[in-house]
Amino acid sequence: MTSPRGSAVAPTDAHIPIRRVVVANRGEIAVRIIRACRDLGIETIVTYSEADADSLAVRLADRAVCIGPAAAARSYLQPDSILAAATALGADAVHPGYGFLAENAAFAAACEEAGVRFVGPRPRAIELMGNKVAARRLAASLGVPLIPGTTEPVTAEDARRVADEIGYPVLLKAAAGGGGRGMRLVHDPAQLEDVLAGASSEAQAAFGDGSIYLEAYLPNARHIEIQVAFDADGNGIHLGERDCTMQRRYQKLVEEAPSPAIEAATRTAMGDAALRLCRDVEYLGVGTVEFLFDQDTGRFHFIEMNTRLQVEHPVTEEVTGLDLVALQLRIAAGEPLPVDQSAVTATGHAVEFRINAEDPGQDFRPTAGRLERWMPPGGPGVRVDTHCFPGYAVPPYYDSLLAKLIVRGATREEALARSRRALAEFEVAGVSTTVPFHRWLVEQPDFITSRTNTAWVEQTWSRSA
Repeated sequence: MTSPRGSAVAPTDAHIPIRRVVVANRGEIAVRIIRACRDLGIETIVTYSEADADSLAVRLADRAVCIGPAAAARSYLQPDSILAAATALGADAVHPGYGFLAENAAFAAACEEAGVRFVGPRPRAIELMGNKVAARRLAASLGVPLIPGTTEPVTAEDARRVADEIGYPVLLKAAAGGGGRGMRLVHDPAQLEDVLAGASSEAQAAFGDGSIYLEAYLPNARHIEIQVAFDADGNGIHLGERDCTMQRRYQKLVEEAPSPAIEAATRTAMGDAALRLCRDVEYLGVGTVEFLFDQDTGRFHFIEMNTRLQVEHPVTEEVTGLDLVALQLRIAAGEPLPVDQSAVTATGHAVEFRINAEDPGQDFRPTAGRLERWMPPGGPGVRVDTHCFPGYAVPPYYDSLLAKLIVRGATREEALARSRRALAEFEVAGVSTTVPFHRWLVEQPDFITSRTNTAWVEQTWSRSA
């Protein structure tokens, strides 16, 4: 069933042939896409589950179509239902956001076959880069630095041999997915076989593919990613880096741009490597190439590519002045990139804090319930991307992200000072959130001076908690 929500404003650019977009997602990213479309004069149709019937995205979109019950597997992960809504309502394009079907090559191909543009890469690029082992092989063939390890899935025998060669500890990773699922750290050869079996089982359950590969573990690394954008003519740019080192169990908590830990020469080399990879797969749209930067050696290593918009894209927007969602839509409409590499500049510093419905004092256990109080901060340099409002019922079925607090300053010091003020102002009642964790983090000397690595949060917060 559909319901009207009011018409979109007149287009700001008469050359955009996309007039109606299905937003195939939920939460803050659905709201973000709807607002970008409204700025461009594009009508929006949001597809939603029964659990999200009263969501902000449903309220803001021009039309809304219920596609199933609360369970994501029967709603947001149903490509046929989404495409049926798109074709029935005459949509020109589908924007998948992130998560759900955003990196599903079969869904991208189905959109093309139905005559509906997929706001994202071509299916071939999604497929090539979506398999982490295949992506490692491609990177190696192009001379992009890799962490020592395998470029094929491993058996227990392979894993023992390679681990003995490169030395422990080693990291086991799922070939078909990410987000920390199927990822295991192994310190002891005696544990390797059992840990490999557990990682494979988790990967099979999460991604339908139990293939595992192996890498050396870098104990003093920072997670650095490069934002890229390519148009249909093959022109590509990178928009600098984001530092995603603040993680817990391989889940990002805080991101910032630019990185406080790398120099200009490293930034340039990373950007060049990212563009080289993307050109080889004829990339289209925006995407992110991810690296680990070894602080002990000063070298960077490719780990994977995300062929979609990232949760942390706002920090890049804040320092470059480019609207990445609008850029996605313009590229999907066949427009050329608005700038070349020489015109890309980064000004100031931005930090993003993920505000999740999780209890940091209870091992970040997810929480659900009604927001009895919701008062996000404001003021100079403060942006909040959210789908929440007072009285909103946080459902237990989906990702726990409630909001992204993005704070900008002329310098990192100013950005962190504003972050302390903004986090102190952030009031939430009804569910536990990660706001207290972030208030703690911005006071830590190691974070303030950037003496951290990807293991720092787990090592330090566990002691504090």
